[in-house]
Amino acid sequence: MAKNAGASKPAKLTRAEKKAARAVKRASRKETFRQLRETFTITRKADSKLIPLLIIAFVVTAAVLYVVLLLIFGSVWLPILPAVLFGVLAAFVLFGRRAQASLYAQADGQPGAAGWLLQNQLKGDWRVTPAIVGNSQLDAVHRLVGRPGVVLVGEGSPARVRGLIAQEKKKLSRLTGETPIYDIVVGSGDGEVSLAKLSNHLRKLPPNLSKDQVSALDRRLQAMSATRAPLPQGPMPAGAKMRNVQRAARRKSAT
Repeated sequence: MAKNAGASKPAKLTRAEKKAARAVKRASRKETFRQLRETFTITRKADSKLIPLLIIAFVVTAAVLYVVLLLIFGSVWLPILPAVLFGVLAAFVLFGRRAQASLYAQADGQPGAAGWLLQNQLKGDWRVTPAIVGNSQLDAVHRLVGRPGVVLVGEGSPARVRGLIAQEKKKLSRLTGETPIYDIVVGSGDGEVSLAKLSNHLRKLPPNLSKDQVSALDRRLQAMSATRAPLPQGPMPAGAKMRNVQRAARRKSAT
């Protein structure tokens, strides 16, 4: 089959462009390694079992795979490299899970933790609007729009948060019509969802809208949301002073 004579070949990169591309890749790798080091340092300080568990995961995985490959191929040297690689992979997977669990444990119960998670850790096609309503006690309700419909996620005192969610549901129902509105209270009590299980809980909600319907609904709700509560957009550090934030919240609620 003859090639299309009119098809143009992609232009070759100049030496300067290649050098710039390599520099970008090096910078990206350095940033990735820096983030891994910081994550490891933070997790190791919070999780005393991290290093022993990583060693166990590496040794057990490598040993099992080595024995299996030894029985299959009968070679003493051939299984070493794949056994080591899979051992490192097992340790890396375990590290990711322990780091995530440690992150949730440190953030749990802090003002803004759920909002931070929804904005930075949530996977899938979700339109997140943090802190659509709140109060001077730093209780907040975050709104998500996705294939399931509208989801209101509240964090703070369960009694106060449920009141905020009920008020917001009443307002939203005028615009959403028959679109489902789900509500979630983040916490550890009955009927509440823990911070660590919030993402999984959202993924289990059934799809009720198409992508076009999600976009149209989000535009309508964004037009309705002219103001937001002045709450922190991430977990507050332990021991941080809350006085200025609370004063700003009281001024906002007074208006």
